[in-house]
Amino acid sequence: MSNPAEVADGSAINASVEEKVLVNNTSGAVAEGNYDASDIKKLEFPEAIRKRPGMYVGGANENGLHHLVYEAVDNAVDEAIAGHCKNIKVYLYADGSVSVEDDGRGIPVAEHPTEKISTLEVVMTNLHAGGKFGDTKGYKVSGGLHGVGIKCANALSEWFNVVVQRDGGMWEQKYHRGIRQTDVIRIGDSAKRGTKVHFKPDPQIFPIPELKFETLSKRFREMAFLNPGLAITVADERNGKNEVYDYPGGIKAFVEHLNAGRTPIHKDVIACHARSENIEIDVAFQYNDGYDEKIFCFTNNINNSLGGTHLSGFKTALTRVFNKYGREHEIFDKDVAVSGDDMREGLTAIISVKVPEPQYDSQSKTRLVTAEVEGLVNSLLGQKLEDVCETNPKTAQAICRKAKDAAIAREAARKAKELARRKGAFSGGGLPGKLADCQSRDPEETELYLVEGDSAGGSAKSGRNRKFQAILPLRGKVLNVEKARADKMLANAEIFTLIQAIGANIGEEFNMEKLRYGKIIIMTDADVDGSHIRTLLLTFFYRQMAALVENGRIYCAQPPLFRVQRGKTVEYVTSAEKMNETLLKLGIKGTLLEVAGRVAQLEGVDLENLMKPLERLEHLRNSLKRKGVTFEDYIKLEDEGLFPEWHVVVGIDEGFFFSEEDAEKFRKEKVDILMAKRAAEDAAEGASRRKAKADTEGDDGGAGNGDAEAAAAAAVSADDMAGQATLVASGLGVEKRHLTEAQALTEAFGELTLSGFSRQDYLGSGTAETGYKFKVIEENGTEHPVSSLANVLKKVREMGSRGIDIQRYKGLGEMNADQLWETTMDPARRTLLRVQLEDAYAADDMFKILMGEQVAARKEFIEQHALEIEDLDV
Repeated sequence: MSNPAEVADGSAINASVEEKVLVNNTSGAVAEGNYDASDIKKLEFPEAIRKRPGMYVGGANENGLHHLVYEAVDNAVDEAIAGHCKNIKVYLYADGSVSVEDDGRGIPVAEHPTEKISTLEVVMTNLHAGGKFGDTKGYKVSGGLHGVGIKCANALSEWFNVVVQRDGGMWEQKYHRGIRQTDVIRIGDSAKRGTKVHFKPDPQIFPIPELKFETLSKRFREMAFLNPGLAITVADERNGKNEVYDYPGGIKAFVEHLNAGRTPIHKDVIACHARSENIEIDVAFQYNDGYDEKIFCFTNNINNSLGGTHLSGFKTALTRVFNKYGREHEIFDKDVAVSGDDMREGLTAIISVKVPEPQYDSQSKTRLVTAEVEGLVNSLLGQKLEDVCETNPKTAQAICRKAKDAAIAREAARKAKELARRKGAFSGGGLPGKLADCQSRDPEETELYLVEGDSAGGSAKSGRNRKFQAILPLRGKVLNVEKARADKMLANAEIFTLIQAIGANIGEEFNMEKLRYGKIIIMTDADVDGSHIRTLLLTFFYRQMAALVENGRIYCAQPPLFRVQRGKTVEYVTSAEKMNETLLKLGIKGTLLEVAGRVAQLEGVDLENLMKPLERLEHLRNSLKRKGVTFEDYIKLEDEGLFPEWHVVVGIDEGFFFSEEDAEKFRKEKVDILMAKRAAEDAAEGASRRKAKADTEGDDGGAGNGDAEAAAAAAVSADDMAGQATLVASGLGVEKRHLTEAQALTEAFGELTLSGFSRQDYLGSGTAETGYKFKVIEENGTEHPVSSLANVLKKVREMGSRGIDIQRYKGLGEMNADQLWETTMDPARRTLLRVQLEDAYAADDMFKILMGEQVAARKEFIEQHALEIEDLDV
């Protein structure tokens, strides 16, 4: 019988006691099963955390894994809130480890007054020890409450190293699965301050210890928005991804970011800040021409997904003030009732409060229940909105007209839904005529295929398993719901049919229990039109049936791109990458590589092993190209076996650097020069306009004064210009990239060295006149001189393509029913891609950019990603 007794602060006394009482039926004596005080065990660090990870980080799963990183970053953010940290750097390494570094005060390392060991060790090992309990000088406000966070990362890591810089020195301590391996040792001198933890999540705890860049970046982007002046860098050396989140505009910039791709109905973001006793409140919002409502609530930087008292106060104030204004100024019609939902249509808002001792409805902190916050937000926002209505009536009128239109549209949508119900879309009654339903009625077994076109639909109907696979052919392209209100959406025949077939309703009325099919599978052609239809369907599901995406019910079928036949052997290949692998394997078979100066030829496994670093180098070469870096020029920059890790472009100036400090120095210097030049140009232009105006009006004195003012305006300090760099970076063409390919290139060339080859061998050796170093020999003896190892890779692939018939599929209609079943619909052999929501902000941005009204944003996206396209089908 397991009985963990949880106490208020989230700690627990873990008692696992199994009672076995065997009673002698004749004597009544207990033969076995008594337990006493000696059976009660107290788990100490790190066993307490390792045995019960679910209690501390949410489980030995993906959420718990990422929680380890959050705990380390949250500590650094708390330093930023306290005013002592400006930069946090998070790096994901190829070995699965992660490091978090900040420039805060650094964890104290001196001996703790009561524990008599280094305070650093106390922080890393003693449960419920920390500086965030309200009566210390460490932190007045923090996201952490219990003093267990970073200890979880320590206990649940295979190894954990911490380095602290403070008080003129640098100290280090190492742990293994939470057990101290070294004392806190001074390893050098340092004038800097800060803490760096580097750890590897333990595979004994987490079966799949793979950290996801997207999952982490979502959390860190929020942190940067909520803490203006804090820059958070996230770099992933596994795939070259690198992001720097730095938003001086704070939550106003957050709102602008969320509204990117939409058209605001009023120019400026409305923002307000207030402080009452120890509670701090920041609110920012802006309306756009869209139809969805996005309100995000935070307490001490913790996302409260279910809102709480701060959200209630916000909604009350918003509805109260604008309803009053709309009625008093006769914007609202008497026969149209404007509800709170109408008032929030197209609203994007951020509510951030900082509370010393916040109260939540659960340990997950999803809802704030601190009572005084509601009244304070209501009062604060009410006053601000009244000021807006008085000083900026155009904004107030635009918001009220938006709410009025929403009320009218809501009524139209209500009538459309009523009509849809009468037609059976929401009632669960009739099914659309074009649906080929399945025999089973068990949603956990059934699948609905959404097929592009009647032709492919016919093949799918013939090739399917009728027991559990249903087919719904869709004609043409469905409506883009990103640009349409509910009434127009419900009037669309294909959307109506889709809703009717799925049977679970849409929007707020969506009911998962009425879902007819456990898997919704989008099956479209592998061409531009097919991709467009797939995107339109995903837009519909994300906006109208989001629960299907969140619960992993939406899939994309992967019909093969290629049919490869050699003799009587047929193979289907689903991607260009796998096609290259297939060709390489075929090319290696029976092939020899002769190298000048070597006696032995490479073949079989040896040749296959050589191809691996060559493929890796090819991938890195393409990755650098996408970042605007020429491979041949880049590798010339090597210094003692290392490649520069930073690439900075400011205007027309470019530089490569081995340290971030040098890269940042270069960026700052060039930005300062550009900004000074821009300030001077703006000042000269302003002076010219004023002089022209003075000449027209005959006022010579005004021009002189204007010149003096312009000169003063141009005298901007370097520090001020640097502070504005982020705001003007896009206009100046400023780009600072962390080239995570640097380490990977070192490793790949290192593998070549171990095989006896040099970097020059990869780039090219010899000429046609002097003779090439490499010779690829086919199985029949035909010889092919090759100039470089890079070209050896290409030649082997080319040889693998000989004698085979490669058919490139562009449409599902090109396959008969048997082929479609064998390649795309047979559960034993098919490949399905599950659609998952990893970053709600990024997904929202992508839908707005690709499917929204803003053509300029879509054009910019295409220009930015044009080089990433490998197989363009037009």
